[in-house]
Amino acid sequence: MTQHLRPLRGPDEIDLFTTLPYALNTEVAGDLDAGRRRTGWLWVALDDGRVAARAGFWAPVGDDEPMFLDIFDVAGPADLEVGVRLLETALATLPARPEYTRFVPAAWRDDPGARRDVELRMSALERTGARLFVERLRLQWDPGTPVPPDTGRLRFRPPSGPEELIALMTRVMDGTLDAHGREELTRMTPAEAAHRQYHDELVRCPSPQEWWRVAHRPDGTPAGFVIPAHNGYNPIIAYIGVVPDLRGHGYIDDILAEGTRVLAGRDVPRIRAATDVANAPMAAAFARGGYRVFERQIDMVWT
Repeated sequence: MTQHLRPLRGPDEIDLFTTLPYALNTEVAGDLDAGRRRTGWLWVALDDGRVAARAGFWAPVGDDEPMFLDIFDVAGPADLEVGVRLLETALATLPARPEYTRFVPAAWRDDPGARRDVELRMSALERTGARLFVERLRLQWDPGTPVPPDTGRLRFRPPSGPEELIALMTRVMDGTLDAHGREELTRMTPAEAAHRQYHDELVRCPSPQEWWRVAHRPDGTPAGFVIPAHNGYNPIIAYIGVVPDLRGHGYIDDILAEGTRVLAGRDVPRIRAATDVANAPMAAAFARGGYRVFERQIDMVWT
């Protein structure tokens, strides 16, 4: 048995890398062309020419270091050991270990085959020192789904500028139930976290900022905001929040409905969103807004 652990030698090996099935296979070639992946970030473990395991990293366009390990597969339980070695080898080439993220079936725990596959991958990652960070719901609104009507309780307009939106983002960090947000607050102030998310994520979306909406009550009191956007793959609700002192009044439904209207009015084929499984209030708001859970997402980190 001869095993080789190596990155791809060039784009002509994409078919080799995509031998193992996963939804992101169809995006690999386009991501390479766009600069979101590099062949040196796409690794395979070859066992006598068979792909026994693979690992792939992703970064926003222009970044020199991966943000996510978003593809990792082993062909089967017998390939667990080579999968662990592949991970350790690939990760050792990076200056830091990025977060692992994986899309899984919505009811993966109830499907023996899906559960086996998820737990096999997680076992390999745990062997390298990773731990579960959060499980998230992936949500989708489909054309034809009714959008809740405008209640008239709030007024909506684009933000006046970065300062207004960053100030609102800073306020909604107070009491956040989002695991990533809570972790950031252990390392930085709410203002620093809001500034980072605005500049590192929101403004990099390849969609007009004119879609963004600030919500306020008729008396001018700010209530929150919603960021409808396109992330290069799908129309999304990139960020949504209600200021702490106005939570509990149902404004989240009005704000989400406005974000949905902005995108639905552009005849999009779908709208995607995500929230933590533990963020029950936000999950319930998406359900009321006509969004269904079509997948889940497993995020793991190294500490």
